[in-house]
Parts: sequence; structure tokens; C-alpha cells
Amino acid sequence: MRWHEVTVHTTEEAIEMISNFIHELGAGGVSIEESGTLNKKRDTSLGQWYELPFNDIPEGRAVIKGYFSEGTDMEAVMEELKQSVVQLAEYDIDTGSPEFELKEVDDEDWANAWKQYFKPIRISERLTIKPTWEDYTPGPEELIIELDPGMAFGTGTHATTSLCLRTLEKVVQSGDDVIDVGTGSGVLAIAAAKLGAKHVLALDLDPVAVSSANENSRLNGLESHITVKQSDLLQVLRESTLEGSSDAPVSALGVKIPVQVVVANILAEIILMFVKDVYDVLAQGGTYVVSGVIKSKQDDVEKGLTAVGFTIAEHYEDQDWVVIIARKL
Repeated sequence: MRWHEVTVHTTEEAIEMISNFIHELGAGGVSIEESGTLNKKRDTSLGQWYELPFNDIPEGRAVIKGYFSEGTDMEAVMEELKQSVVQLAEYDIDTGSPEFELKEVDDEDWANAWKQYFKPIRISERLTIKPTWEDYTPGPEELIIELDPGMAFGTGTHATTSLCLRTLEKVVQSGDDVIDVGTGSGVLAIAAAKLGAKHVLALDLDPVAVSSANENSRLNGLESHITVKQSDLLQVLRESTLEGSSDAPVSALGVKIPVQVVVANILAEIILMFVKDVYDVLAQGGTYVVSGVIKSKQDDVEKGLTAVGFTIAEHYEDQDWVVIIARKL
């Protein structure tokens, strides 16, 4: 079988957004290679190891490849992809004068090749992400997240996701109800369940992500602890809330409203669209973990959070990204 390979030469800053665009356009797989120059420090503080040698991609740049099946209208795909990438400038995302390429490749050229980039990685003191096809022996107290991203982006290695994972380890308590908005591959929902959450409601607008998150929940044996739903942000809660009691359990969704933790790893502009909705579904003393925020947008997001009543407790940084911990006090 032949596939159409789309290549985008861009910045590391734009990886998650452009990868998401490619997935939403129907890609059967996406591979990402970031800069591996000698100027880039590789974090080995938790025992991470890197299979690939340093490459010649300039520092701060990245190469994203998406694969589309035969019969796909690639002219339409390329046009929509380019328009979406151009629009990222409106969100102050630097795409670095992106370049686009299109060619045809065979199955064996890509179907399993991307897996060489995804190895077991220790994200935090307790959490390790392991691709399903790799053998790995965990240490004492180590929590293993089995992951097969498939068509849904989010292996946990990008700065925004790893920041979220490390933060969830600090805030999730045994017995918490948690909502994960924009779940992608489900990695954050799985982590929350592994860390002791009673139940996690994982939401995503993309049906491909919903399918992937469901499958990854199954791979981790967490089907009874994670409910995955297709939803535009928190819309599904408005549709499912039981009449007469704001704190009634919503059986179809698995969680009891109000919940103790909400996590969202999405663009700052999207986060600002539903801060009041999050405030309303959080219990008093509850925690909102906000990621996907580039440093230049941190002040805007924090102002939006405090405007509806949140208190900013802490924030952590990784590269050009920030995770914000907000509390409803």
C-alpha cells in the first residue's frame, strides 16, 4: 500500500498544534523529530535514556510528518493544513516560516518506523510511560502507563504533557473525582487513575482521540475508572447534569459533580473560553491544573483565572511552556 507523506518543517513551539491539525485532517499516523543539536540539554535526572543520536535539525526546529492513505484528497488537505498553520500567528505561536513537502511512500517506510522514537521514559518520581511494544521492568513504587498513541497525539514526552503529569502527581489524592479536558491519547486521565483518583472523566472533541483514549484505558485495565466522552470542552456536563441537585452523581459520566481536580492541556485561548465553567464544576478547595500555556500567555491566563475567583497557587516551567495550579478557595 502507498501512503501520502506530508512533512512540515517548523518550530518546537508549534509541535503540538500542528500535530493536532494533521490528526484532525485524517492522518493514519504522525511522527515528530525535534532538534538534537549538542546545544540542547537532555534531561536524565530521572533516568531517561535516548535511543537516537543527536541529529542535524537546527536548535528550536522540528520536523513533523503525517501519513494519509491512498485516495485522500491531498490538495484539500495541504490547503487546509497551510491555512491552519498560518492562523497560529493569531495566538502568538511562532511557526518559524514553515515549509511543507508532499510525497508518496510505501508501508514499510513508515508504518512501524516511528516507534523507534518512542521508548519507556520516566516522567516523574513515580510515573513512567511505556509503549505497549517495549519490554520494561518497573522499580518499587513505579507506576507504569501503557500507551499506544495510534492516531491520537500525546505520548507524554512533550513539555506541556510532562509538566501536567508531574503536577498531577503532586495534586491528585486517593478518592478524587477528576475531569481531563482535551484528553488526546488519554495519558493524563490514565495517570490520574494510577495516582489514586476514584474516577476520571476524559473529554475530547476529536472522535479519533476518544477512540484512542478508550483503547489506552483498556490497555491499562482502567475501563471501570475512566469514562471517555466526545465533548466540546465541558458541554457534555451541561447535557448530562441531573435536575434538582448540582452535586448529584452523573452516572453516565462516572464522576460526582463537583469534582476535586480538573486538568486541561490545551491552548491558552481555549482555556480562557471556559474558566467559569471549570470554576463551577470544582468543589470548594478543588484544584485546576492548566497546561498548554506558552510563557507569553501566562499573565493573560492567570488574569482570566483570578477574574472568576480562582487563586493562583503555583506555576512550573519547562522550556517555553508553563503549567499553572489554580485553586477554588
